[in-house]
Amino acid sequence: MNIANLFQSKKIVYSLEVFPPKKTSSVDTIYNTLYGLRGLPADFISVTYGAGGSDTQRSKTCEIASLIKSEYQIEPVSHLTCLNSTKEDIRQTLDSLKANGIQNILALRGDKGPAVTPKNDFTHANELAEFIKAYDPSFNVLGACYPECHCDSETIDQDIENLKLKIEAGASHLITQLFFNNNHFYEFMDKAIQKGITVPISAGIMPIINKSQIERTVSMCGASLPRAFSTMINKYADDPQALKDAGIAYAVNQIIDLISNDVRGIHLYTMNNVETASRITESIENIIKSQNRITKR
Repeated sequence: MNIANLFQSKKIVYSLEVFPPKKTSSVDTIYNTLYGLRGLPADFISVTYGAGGSDTQRSKTCEIASLIKSEYQIEPVSHLTCLNSTKEDIRQTLDSLKANGIQNILALRGDKGPAVTPKNDFTHANELAEFIKAYDPSFNVLGACYPECHCDSETIDQDIENLKLKIEAGASHLITQLFFNNNHFYEFMDKAIQKGITVPISAGIMPIINKSQIERTVSMCGASLPRAFSTMINKYADDPQALKDAGIAYAVNQIIDLISNDVRGIHLYTMNNVETASRITESIENIIKSQNRITKR
């Protein structure tokens, strides 16, 4: 199923993101995660992989996406990065995705870093999106966007101009990088609309449930920490269970505010934590159902 069609029948599309197990973890961990998530009312589940984007990682992502589709009857979205790939690498991956009935792809450049050796066939995600659509127009391409500006862009206006290139290349739907201040998302949306971007945009939300996530998350994405968030972290830093509960509550409050302001989609970065994903989903499920019932009237 082309998930772009979901936005024609629903006011709010709810999705989850999982990632394959690390090399040091058993492969059973992801199967246990998916089993735990199976009952949640997700419209789709996206599957990411590590920054290196090796052949093994791409293969594992395809395997997990195929499992989500065949075993749990939930539409998968396969992440695909291009910086560390040749055109032939990408073509082989697309062959595999097509053979496994995977129709939706999140086209990404991929992070730069010591684990990545650029192959120079692709330098930006819009080039990958264009390549995918040329390979097979039936693939549905998604793109990423950045409410607080991509680290390689000098200004948010420049970043949005680059974002338009992804859409022109075929991206039908965008998912944001995580953020903790909804005002940044609203400001970004206003600018995007002013620039003529009309495709649905899902807000990416990551619940912070332990101290070790803070530095890793901020260094990974550059998201700013609003005062209310920092105060919460400092208040409960020495009480793991209280911090977990507070982090879940903060994410729920973010989502409720976004829904109240007519967001088109919520994309929950689960970090493969079934309990957290379940608690958040249960807290917002009736709110999303209510908005989607309004759409159908």
